[in-house]
Amino acid sequence: MAEKVNNFPPLPKFIPLKPCFYQDFEADIPPQHRSLTKRLYYLWMLNSVTLAVNLVGCLAWLIGGGGATNFGLAFLWLILFTPCSYVCWFRPIYKAFKTDSSFSFMAFFFTFMAQLVISIIQAVGIPGWGVCGWIATISFFGTNIGSAVVMLIPTVMFTVVAVFSFIALSMVCVNLRGDGATLGGDCDLKPAILQVTRGFRC
Repeated sequence: MAEKVNNFPPLPKFIPLKPCFYQDFEADIPPQHRSLTKRLYYLWMLNSVTLAVNLVGCLAWLIGGGGATNFGLAFLWLILFTPCSYVCWFRPIYKAFKTDSSFSFMAFFFTFMAQLVISIIQAVGIPGWGVCGWIATISFFGTNIGSAVVMLIPTVMFTVVAVFSFIALSMVCVNLRGDGATLGGDCDLKPAILQVTRGFRC
């Protein structure tokens, strides 16, 4: 068998860094889980793009008269949460569907629930948290309409991410409780995982 070479993230050749992960949906993920795994990957991409757009929104916020703290925190959200979300919740669910590992499912559920809470907080938009949510955006319309309109774009995107995150979590739970994953890898964790997913029964 050919050696699997890490291929993610796809970095330009002139950067003296190499990819850290191997990712191949067709080779690693069973057909019955492939579609859901790809959707979770697209959700991670949407979340990353939203954080980048939020940085632009916070820049408009700063130019319109807002504080510099929000722009600094928005930059921190982007550089910290983009790789952390990939490592902390996407890789566990990728590995869970690949190896049928109960431990990976458990890691995904706890980290993704935290991701869902964070997405809701981002959509709400508490001023001073570095996110262009609804509270921050609506309150800024009275100060600078142009900046507020720009801030409205990441606000809507954060809302979409929060809704899609809840739907994705529900889909994984339904898949786990149904005929999808067998949880054959770590049988001792079965009761705990089923308890966690009980509230998401379809």
